[in-house]
Amino acid sequence: MNEKWFKDSHLCTICDALIEITRKDEFRNIWHCGGEANLLSVEDATILPTTTKGNEMNGMTETNLPLSEAERYNPNQLVTYKKIFNDETTYSTEKVVDIEWALEQGRRANDNYNGLRLKVNELEELLVELYNPNYTKEEALQQIAELFGFELSKTVTVTGTINFEVTVQVPLDEVDNFDAHYKLGDELSLTSYGSDVEVNDWTIEDTDVDWN
Repeated sequence: MNEKWFKDSHLCTICDALIEITRKDEFRNIWHCGGEANLLSVEDATILPTTTKGNEMNGMTETNLPLSEAERYNPNQLVTYKKIFNDETTYSTEKVVDIEWALEQGRRANDNYNGLRLKVNELEELLVELYNPNYTKEEALQQIAELFGFELSKTVTVTGTINFEVTVQVPLDEVDNFDAHYKLGDELSLTSYGSDVEVNDWTIEDTDVDWN
């Protein structure tokens, strides 16, 4: 008689760890990070022996070898798991790929939180140091800005006049009706090369055509 084996998949909602347990005894809850992990799925992990000629000793053939993790992976497999929120227990069924996306977002959010928490701790230490009256207000603000990667700057609006000279190829049959203002309004543009300057608006006020 073959022994019945099971593979249980659990999720730790504290650190987002995926825990897989292979067992042949009764189901038991898994504790991780000081709390009970959520059960995601239970799969049959029993490996049936074969009696193929030439392999009676080990009961294995090339066709019934255990599948690798990559071969068993199915991103569209539906998984039912338990959620506890405000002491209320609900069950949700989602695809593996959707659970993976949620776990990745959770890991990113956790990394961002840890990074910000570290910055806050550093700021607390820095404020104690900057309380020294030997620091000026400008020095204190500069060090705080450097800690958080801020650039202390102010946005101003600049208006002015730009003179330009361009050459335009005008077909002879359009010379009499040539409108330089209209033409340049379609063809000219004003852009900035650096990230410090942003062009909000520009207009062509006057145009003068030299026909010589």
